Amino acid sequence: MTMRTVLRGRGPRSPRIRLLVAAFALAGAGAAEAIGGSGITPPAVTVLLSGSAHEAQFAVAFAGQRGLAVGSGGSIMVSGDAGGSWRREESPTMLALLGVDLSDTAAIAVGQEGVILTKRSAGAKWNVGRSGTDNRLFSVALNARGDALAVGAFGTVIASHDRGETWNRVAPDWKNMVADGIEPHLYAASIDSAGVMFIAGEFGLILRSATGGASWQLLHKGDASLFAMQIRDDGASYAVGQSGTILRSLDRGSTWTVLPPVSNANLLGVCAASDDRVVVTGMRDMLVSRDGGDGWEHVATNDTTTSWYAGAAQAGPHAPIVIVGHSGQIARVGP
Repeated sequence: MTMRTVLRGRGPRSPRIRLLVAAFALAGAGAAEAIGGSGITPPAVTVLLSGSAHEAQFAVAFAGQRGLAVGSGGSIMVSGDAGGSWRREESPTMLALLGVDLSDTAAIAVGQEGVILTKRSAGAKWNVGRSGTDNRLFSVALNARGDALAVGAFGTVIASHDRGETWNRVAPDWKNMVADGIEPHLYAASIDSAGVMFIAGEFGLILRSATGGASWQLLHKGDASLFAMQIRDDGASYAVGQSGTILRSLDRGSTWTVLPPVSNANLLGVCAASDDRVVVTGMRDMLVSRDGGDGWEHVATNDTTTSWYAGAAQAGPHAPIVIVGHSGQIARVGP
């Protein structure tokens, strides 16, 4: 199924970029800008699984050795070996799945038309839940105690405290956050072990709630949409988005710094490893930092300069970073 997304970019909210690639954040981008010769060989990208040209994988997540990747046509792929191998799992929907997360005891996938899928164990079947919205859901986050957060189009923010069985609307009062009370598209969600929530999206918005969504604090606002975010327990956190935007936080998201531009591509995914490696995926560009974001290299191998990758995740400190994207591909970036 081909879907059309209108992305609002820099400046006025009027439609700016249209692309028939994916249901979230896949806006067109120009060629990557050169950083300059670093003399360092960029890491290889090894394709682990590939589908047809009409397939796509949009998101990937891990809990220990277990991994899930989701995509077009309700595709669900599962790994039991930290992303080394993948197999298809039966899905109860044909709607595109755009976000996924899992814990040791549950898994949640979200997507087109507000669809939510849940499962309680690795061997259980997926169930179709009730999200309470028909707006497209772009991202979901789940913690170990069963708190979950999902975000999507037109300011949609919903939360669950029972591993995705029931959901409540917890969106901010947008008229106090955005000019004219516009309801921004939200593309990224994060929730920590204590239930502290982060959301990111249009207009460079990053918000935090420590009250289960009852109140929200505005942490960042800018021009470029943010399409992916990672909040790390050790403090180092990243958000990436439109026109090469990369933000970094060193205090678990309380304050953010816009890093100097190294690309003009739309950046769609980010994964920061514990050894200071950071992988950023995007449209016709991929970036890797070996020092926590102080310096960057373009990964110009395989198809990284001609197509797109979106989600990025890692099973553990010593596992490779796994990326997903066009043609149903799942790949490894490493070492």
